Amino acid sequence: MTLETRATVVRIEGQVAFVESAQTSSCGQCNGKGCGTVKLSKAFCSESRQFQVDNPIGAAVGDQVVVSVADGAVLRGIGLVYLLPLALLVAGAALGNAMAQDAVQRDGYAAVGAAAGLIFGFLLSRWLDSMQSRQLPHIVRQWRED
Repeated sequence: MTLETRATVVRIEGQVAFVESAQTSSCGQCNGKGCGTVKLSKAFCSESRQFQVDNPIGAAVGDQVVVSVADGAVLRGIGLVYLLPLALLVAGAALGNAMAQDAVQRDGYAAVGAAAGLIFGFLLSRWLDSMQSRQLPHIVRQWRED
């Protein structure tokens, strides 16, 4: 199963297209009237964002297209960006706490260990990301109203 979304091609550079996806600001259950996600989305996401995608179908600027993201790509990204640094933050805090020789020093050592673990986690996630093969999302077809 792949994730697919509708997008508009805004720029072409060789075999790569830059697309803007229609921004959804609520889940649709309340049509944006209930939980406030519409206001939150507008406050933090006021500008449309452009994403780089492969363009194997040769879409042109202005085309409405369907963009597909590979299986597991979102989950791998979440793990790499959030879970790895968080796990190393906790591990660093525990290690710092264990290294303290006196009970008074434990908080300071734990804070330094947590900061070091977090920084190491971010650096490690960047390195692991650079080692993985880049598989850009790609345009699978033109959008058509059904």
